[in-house]
Amino acid sequence: MGSQAPTDHEAPGRNREHLPPIEPLMTEIIGTLALAAHAYLAEEDGRTPDTAAAEIAIDVAGTAFERVKERLRPEERLAISQMLTETRLAFVRKRGL
Repeated sequence: MGSQAPTDHEAPGRNREHLPPIEPLMTEIIGTLALAAHAYLAEEDGRTPDTAAAEIAIDVAGTAFERVKERLRPEERLAISQMLTETRLAFVRKRGL
């Protein structure tokens, strides 16, 4: 890696047609964070739930959803909203124990 100038194919803003739409990427990230939150809340193999890590995953997923929700189709928006609600409820139940 030297101090060479970027070529046309490396220049910022070029070849945007090769970039995937942001909506599926964000949907995958939100879903992954929600699944991670459930995993952090699980009491498996003798380990205790990591509610702090679950809370971070839920907060980031919620923030990402708020940022992208207007760009989603109504059925996607509803499904993700329900998933996040269920995840938040699981967190509240686990934290309340």
